[in-house]
Amino acid sequence: MSYWIRYVTEVSMDGQRPLVVDPTGRDIHGEGARLRRRGPVARVELPGGVEAWAVSSPDLLRRLLTDPRVSKDPRRHWPTWIDGRVSPEWPLFSWVAVRNMFTAYGDEHRRLRTLVARAFTARRTAALRPRVEEITTNLLDRVAEAGRHGGVVDLRETFAYPLPIQVISELFGLPGERRAELRSIVDSVFHTSAGPEEVTATYARLYAVLGDLVATKRRSPGDDMTSALIAAREDEGGTRLDEQELLDTLLLMISAGHETTVNLIDNAVHALLTHPEQRAHVMSGRASWDDVIEETLRQNAPVANLPLRYAVQDIEVAGTLIRRGEAILVAYAAAGRDPARYGADADRFDVTRTDKEHLSFGHGVHHCLGAPLGRLEARVALPALFARFPGLTLAGSPGQIEPVESFISNGHRTLPVRLVTG
Repeated sequence: MSYWIRYVTEVSMDGQRPLVVDPTGRDIHGEGARLRRRGPVARVELPGGVEAWAVSSPDLLRRLLTDPRVSKDPRRHWPTWIDGRVSPEWPLFSWVAVRNMFTAYGDEHRRLRTLVARAFTARRTAALRPRVEEITTNLLDRVAEAGRHGGVVDLRETFAYPLPIQVISELFGLPGERRAELRSIVDSVFHTSAGPEEVTATYARLYAVLGDLVATKRRSPGDDMTSALIAAREDEGGTRLDEQELLDTLLLMISAGHETTVNLIDNAVHALLTHPEQRAHVMSGRASWDDVIEETLRQNAPVANLPLRYAVQDIEVAGTLIRRGEAILVAYAAAGRDPARYGADADRFDVTRTDKEHLSFGHGVHHCLGAPLGRLEARVALPALFARFPGLTLAGSPGQIEPVESFISNGHRTLPVRLVTG
């Protein structure tokens, strides 16, 4: 079977064909604007020819994300999956094939989330702050060394990337020698324009690394999240995560906890370096670092589009009928810049904006459990970076900085800077 899942493209009631989503994500915000022009609910074609309804209105998304008629379980509610039309070579296969709370619905979701929440506690997250501060200081020393002769430093590679991967690796007890491999695998999971060979190879590598980690922790449990997830048990019935649920939960928490924070730090730094007036607000105390973080999450959602949800029954949304079994794409990046919600200047980065409310960490029962950790890392990393390098400037023009090759992950391939201007 080809990894392309072909549909018969139908013309919608307004005479428009589905908007074809660029799998490379070259113009996420331009594409988001085109989506909004088609209305708050618009038909799109995803990689592989899969069609879905993209929802770009934040108010509608809040309703849908808490609507029991919307599921994340393809095994129960997506005929395309049920009928066997999804190949492991499809670029988004791992986003729908996994068995964890990300793809669970109803009682099954409650069971899985309860088990994970018992391991991933607020106390465990708060206790990480001294270690996050220590890692940040060490990384800034390396940044200083890399740029000490006035050369260009790739801040994504030397700072935004290694901080979350080290934190998440230590949290889950992943040995240091496996971290580079894990990073490569996560990058490939988010590479939505990948060919079939890369997709299948990534899947195999992923489960080899996670399987080795679980086997190690079963032999020698430690004070880490992997050991806690292995031991997690429900109060009622005493159920545990089965082997596949355990591996897929590790995948979810490691990849989401890493990639989201990388892009949050990357996008926040880029925004401040390209908006000197906003940086001045922060440096003068007229705005806080929390203002920077929340405005970055609103204006430049780290996860631009999140696949997939499915209609459990026919649902009418803003005058559009989403039929039972049809797929739904959550368009976070488009929603964060919706002029109907944020005004005519919704595209503008403004740390003094009153309404910074966003959906970048989800909403409802699927709200991201790792959101407090991502915010913690950004709250430590951003002020430390600008305090250490007050003369930090972008190297080259903003237009030369290319995005990552993904319509899901929203960040930059590189973030070139110079540390001191004088």
